[in-house]
Amino acid sequence: MTLLGVVPSTFSGGAEALALVVLLTEFAMLRAPLSRSQIRLYAFQSLAVSSLAVFVAATQHIDDLYVLAGLSFVLKVVLVPGIVLRLLGDSPVDLAGSNRFGVATMVLFAIGISVFGFFVVGSLPVHSHSLPAPALGLAMAVILVAFLLVILRADVVSQAVGFFSLENGVSVASLVVAAGLPLIVEVAFLFDLLVAVVVFGVLMRVHHGRAKTLSTETLDRLRG
Repeated sequence: MTLLGVVPSTFSGGAEALALVVLLTEFAMLRAPLSRSQIRLYAFQSLAVSSLAVFVAATQHIDDLYVLAGLSFVLKVVLVPGIVLRLLGDSPVDLAGSNRFGVATMVLFAIGISVFGFFVVGSLPVHSHSLPAPALGLAMAVILVAFLLVILRADVVSQAVGFFSLENGVSVASLVVAAGLPLIVEVAFLFDLLVAVVVFGVLMRVHHGRAKTLSTETLDRLRG
């Protein structure tokens, strides 16, 4: 199968496989029992996103994407996981907090919302010369499961990782619809991620220092 009769099937298959790896890693984050496991899975997911950017750059001859892939690798594969793991060094407990539902229930929710997002976005008349259209549906599924991770996991680390991985879904979507954006625009997204890391880092440090836990259940009780 080709995209608009131009892109070879090997390209479509490779691009969709990398986008699928990003989604499957999001599912693994949702059910991972340890905070450090979630962070390592985020690093692997970010590596898959960087690889996808290199793949598009090589096949579609968009040289700016090589720079973006390099910056993404340094920031999201090395720097962000390293910072969060360092912040977790003061926490003796590595469990990722309590779940609002059981693991099986969360996975079923994630499958349902992924299928919904994939087919809804797939029905849109979006055509791209950089990536096959199904990759956009997979990107939307990643975004929705990331939201689910933030909502259903009751600890600061899981919610931070969910927010960071949501940006990975947005990155995949941007490669589909706007791979040729100016480099400065793409770098701005990475800068936003860096700001989010600082904010969540302060939150982790302050919350753990006061509550001696990374669970957000104590914060839930503050609601009026």
